[in-house]
Amino acid sequence: MKSMLAMLLCAVGAVALAGAELELDEALALIPEHDVMISYDTEGRAQLEAAIGVLRSALGVTAALDELDERAVNRFPVDPELRHVVNKLSQSYYTLADAFLEQGSEAARQAYLKGKHWGLKSLRMNPEFAALEGRNFATAVNTISDVSALYWANANWLRAAEFSPMVAFVAGVTWRTEALMLRIREVDPSYVSYGVYRSLGAYWSGLPVGRDLNRALEYLCHVVDEPELCAHGPIDPDVDEYFENRLFFAEFYLMEAGKWEDARRVLQSILDEPIGDKYPLYNALVHERAAQLLEEIEQR
Repeated sequence: MKSMLAMLLCAVGAVALAGAELELDEALALIPEHDVMISYDTEGRAQLEAAIGVLRSALGVTAALDELDERAVNRFPVDPELRHVVNKLSQSYYTLADAFLEQGSEAARQAYLKGKHWGLKSLRMNPEFAALEGRNFATAVNTISDVSALYWANANWLRAAEFSPMVAFVAGVTWRTEALMLRIREVDPSYVSYGVYRSLGAYWSGLPVGRDLNRALEYLCHVVDEPELCAHGPIDPDVDEYFENRLFFAEFYLMEAGKWEDARRVLQSILDEPIGDKYPLYNALVHERAAQLLEEIEQR
């Protein structure tokens, strides 16, 4: 009988081989508009990495392109018809870093930077944005209606900024990302299960200067059903289906505000529900993170 390690290696090899043969439409199917339809395991990671390879190939990217160099990515020629592929590559790098790489690691930082550069590349493929960006970033952002480009440029930029928050603050990253988030809210606030409200809540909770937990609460209350703590109800009755909404509420408001019993209750409510099939990657990932945060609370 094969050892568990040998069986695992065989399974990973089979997935990688299948991934190498993915067509572009198959790779895109793994990354639909509002989530990533892969499992939170070794097989899922192999599928995602294979999809990244297919997306890069579709854009004509080779090893000669330094994706960590924003200017190099910006100069790289891309057919405007493939802008949706650029967006998916930005999303895929974010997902790889967030779900499968060690948080705070150099590998995660580089993946977020690559995702940020491709996200900004997508925005700059809009001639109006490119013409206005250097003069007035907020005005430039308001010319964009592509929520996917806005969302993943912002998500990667925020996560990359976490590695040097004060440097990012001094460089003006915070007000630029806020402009992106406010535009996302105008264009399509429901994107990724109302992800802009999670982003804005975490943003105001984590600012190195000007932190405002009341504003964090205001935004996060849009994505949780917490009548005892929120002045208004959730924006959608189905917000609880996407577990990250409750996770962010617990992590970026309740724990930061020292509301330990409420944080414990909200985190346990996540763990008490099955992961389900609708959000296979992120609900499984959030299960793990909720358990970690609950352990932190119990040990304090």
